[in-house]
Amino acid sequence: MTEQLSTQKAINTALREILADDAKSLVFGEDVGKLGGVFRVTDGLQTEFGAHRVIDTPLAESGILGMAAGLAMAGHRPIPEVQFDGFAYPAMNQIISQIARTNYRSRGATPMQMVLRIPSYGGIRAPELHGESIEATLAHVPGLKVVSPSNPHQAYHLLRRAHEMPDPVMFMEPKSRYWNRGDVDFENPGDLEGSLVAREGEDLTIIAWGAMVARSLEVAELAAEDDVSIEVVDARWLKPLDEDGLVASVAKTGRAVIVHEAPRTAGLGAEIGQLLTERLWGKLEAPVERVTGYDVPTPAGDLEDEYIPSIDRILFGVQRSLEY
Repeated sequence: MTEQLSTQKAINTALREILADDAKSLVFGEDVGKLGGVFRVTDGLQTEFGAHRVIDTPLAESGILGMAAGLAMAGHRPIPEVQFDGFAYPAMNQIISQIARTNYRSRGATPMQMVLRIPSYGGIRAPELHGESIEATLAHVPGLKVVSPSNPHQAYHLLRRAHEMPDPVMFMEPKSRYWNRGDVDFENPGDLEGSLVAREGEDLTIIAWGAMVARSLEVAELAAEDDVSIEVVDARWLKPLDEDGLVASVAKTGRAVIVHEAPRTAGLGAEIGQLLTERLWGKLEAPVERVTGYDVPTPAGDLEDEYIPSIDRILFGVQRSLEY
């Protein structure tokens, strides 16, 4: 069965099914219950499953993630929400020192099965700390998996897949794409592992994730008008990276442009660029280009239009690569 849903509704549907199928699953966070979440992603869940399974917590991210760690140790399957990406900073001790390490410390005796939902990235003209891109910080931590869906189909199926995993999964939801609609094929998820070729091409590969996938697809459409064939690869799983899939695409095209919203220095673009250089030395037709945010705090409001990679900036990156 296929249905057209928004990303917000796709995640809501996945959460509803998880709660119905798994009595050990709990959804909790700031305003996720009665309000249904700031973005209404958890709308209606508390009414259906009760306040003992969809729980409104105090405004204390360290407490939310500490509770999640304790519940996972006790055999529950918590699905906590950090209301905005920048609000995860106060909980980094719990994420890094407890959630990421407990399975390792216990030699597998205490799995840490949970999915931490994080509305992520910019694009909604929100205040400071409401539009961060923390994927590189999370991907650097051993013991965590990091995934970022780019459309409703992936949001639904990747959340269901993340819930099945024995490791803690950081589920980074591109908040600027919550209201974009697309087909969700409930019966045919497709391959949910590794990266995904979102558009085939021959001349150059753009690697992106989250909201930047849709923007990169727009760039590919524009480039096609000038007879430039761009392949767009949705990295999706940011930890672990699909090294073979990324390398295979760039080996075919010979050129790569990496696009992300996070600051440039020590962003995941640098890691992917080094990977491509190591694996494809002598085969690249041009240096790997990066089109990213700037090395400044993520700005609020209208200034984010200058910060987030625009179509023009991505096209300039493509042009630089093709000029070699």
